[in-house]
Amino acid sequence: MGLATEARYDVLVLGAGASGLMCAMEAAKRGRRVAVLDHAGKAGRKLRLTGGGKCNFTNLDVSAANYVSANPHFCKSALARFDQYAAMEMLSSHGIAWEEREQGRLFCLGSAGEVAGLLTTLCHRQGVDILLDCTIREVDREQRLFRAATSQGVFLAPSLVVATGSPAWPQVGATRLGLDIARHFGLPVVPVRPALAPLVMAKDWPLAGLAGISLPATAQVADRSFSDHLLFTHEGLSGPAALQVSLFWRPGLEVSINFLPELQLVDFLASLPDRKVKLRNALSRVLPARLAAALCSAELGDKTVANLSRAEQETALASVHSFRVTPLSIEGFAKAEVAAGGVDTRELSSKTMEAAQMPGLYFIGEVLDVTGMLGGYNLQWAWASGFAAGQHV
Repeated sequence: MGLATEARYDVLVLGAGASGLMCAMEAAKRGRRVAVLDHAGKAGRKLRLTGGGKCNFTNLDVSAANYVSANPHFCKSALARFDQYAAMEMLSSHGIAWEEREQGRLFCLGSAGEVAGLLTTLCHRQGVDILLDCTIREVDREQRLFRAATSQGVFLAPSLVVATGSPAWPQVGATRLGLDIARHFGLPVVPVRPALAPLVMAKDWPLAGLAGISLPATAQVADRSFSDHLLFTHEGLSGPAALQVSLFWRPGLEVSINFLPELQLVDFLASLPDRKVKLRNALSRVLPARLAAALCSAELGDKTVANLSRAEQETALASVHSFRVTPLSIEGFAKAEVAAGGVDTRELSSKTMEAAQMPGLYFIGEVLDVTGMLGGYNLQWAWASGFAAGQHV
């Protein structure tokens, strides 16, 4: 390849994201000489954009139940050794203020860039070499040393940590490199798909044309139910409730939506002092007007509350409390916050993240088949898995 330089380290970390920087810092604390290689021009590029730029760095309630994986118990060990309280302490001890928001989500009061900057600084203090604009061209193993051929030379080390993330957010540099490396070394990969992404509906679905409307709702797919804000878009549904559903949705599955999770419509209608009000107008008192009109046919919407038959009332109740629709798909990786699937964790040690059949090879973070729900769980997994590998490499 004509690469002129060759450098040897104890540990090579591919990826300067949350998990990679965490691992590099912890490994360097143990006296390891560490190099982090990343093709981006800035460390923590995706991290800087998380949580709307405010970095939802963890959640007050973290357990294996918040993660999806073909190997559901795998995440328990790492999460127990670097938990949400350790994440809070990591930020607090370095002067980064944070706050609790709805559903136990913890966000920085400043910017996500502060967290990325902190990790970079801590790595530098420990002597970690972070090489940016460093494109990985080839990864292999020669005589017990891993060899990474890059645009900045050849790097060798007995330990290689793959922290390259998933294909989600290609617009900020996400690639399938980590999955390709896993396959190269013979590790199986659980098929990846976009997750925490908006739901796409048919163009003529009953609630088309409501883009811009946002309201609290409960969305359910199969046996999973999520109460949060729902946002109508030109393509279908977004907002936290829809994104959560996307993690569990599969083609052909129906989604049920309760547009009034905190109020029973039958009680509301019974309590109306004016029974001659049209159903459409009554609904608009508790729902956005355009949504209220769309949830009932023109004929039903024109009926007064007093003149609703039992069957018509049941139809209205079903539309409001259990509106059913089958999405066409979910948005692709460009709109997905994460990817579900990844390197099969059944081939790794849950304590160290090391490949059982390839000593010295580690996988951490989003490249693994461990996907957290919305709410800080994916960054918590990045901290925990990076910490676990960092204690062992």
